[in-house]
Amino acid sequence: MHDTATRPGPELPETMWEVARRPRWIGMLVFALAVAALFAYLGHWQLDRSVESLKPVNTGSETRKVLSDVTEPQTEFLDKMTGQKVSVTGSFAPSDFTVLSGRIQQGKTGYWLVGRFVDSTDQSSLVVALGWGTTRAEAREAIPSIPLAPTVETLSGRYLPTEAADDGKFTQGLQTVVSVPQLINQWSNFSGDVYNGYVVDHRGWGGLTPIYSPAPIDKATLNWLNVFYAVEWVVFAGFAIFLWFRLVRDAFERETEEAEEEAALLAASPPTPTRTE
Repeated sequence: MHDTATRPGPELPETMWEVARRPRWIGMLVFALAVAALFAYLGHWQLDRSVESLKPVNTGSETRKVLSDVTEPQTEFLDKMTGQKVSVTGSFAPSDFTVLSGRIQQGKTGYWLVGRFVDSTDQSSLVVALGWGTTRAEAREAIPSIPLAPTVETLSGRYLPTEAADDGKFTQGLQTVVSVPQLINQWSNFSGDVYNGYVVDHRGWGGLTPIYSPAPIDKATLNWLNVFYAVEWVVFAGFAIFLWFRLVRDAFERETEEAEEEAALLAASPPTPTRTE
């Protein structure tokens, strides 16, 4: 007859992921993912709000106005005038047509035909872009079909600022920009006042393609407060997942410590004798 000792050992999880696979923590993970998805959606919504003001908007530029009500000849071109829809009544001046090269039309390079238009109200001159063609010859062939003074026409289109002169290309015999000062020097028998911008007519004169002239873009600045909020929501989404991970790790470490303490107590205590025959 002799005694034996039984020492029931503590159950230790082998890895943290063994704890994570338990139904309780799987349910917590699903909840954390749902919360993270909600936070990510809120971040996306805030980001949309921050860039909303950078999209094309229906501002006052889309209401057509008489050009003389918007500005006057020989006056500074203001930023708020850019893209304003205007109308003007007058006649085309003979012999004052110019073909510009290197003009982009929805991804294609071609030619513009521009002319001098004389406002019938005050006899001031205005540069008008009349249409786009694929070749220089096509642009020139449209000139004879344009009615000249004394025929009166009413034009409508967008008012845009004069472009900076490209003296380098001009000296090479190429004219690529709508520069009012450059064009004035080429006009015959010109005298009087001139507008410091030009109008892109909405029609395509003489069979030319109408020049693409979209609505102006609102220049409001990016709302950085909304961007900050968007970043905050993304951080919160990441924190929801991290919190789940941290809770699982704490549970694993707690179970490991408790098991080690229990094992130490069992090792320090005398074994419980059992009698066997």
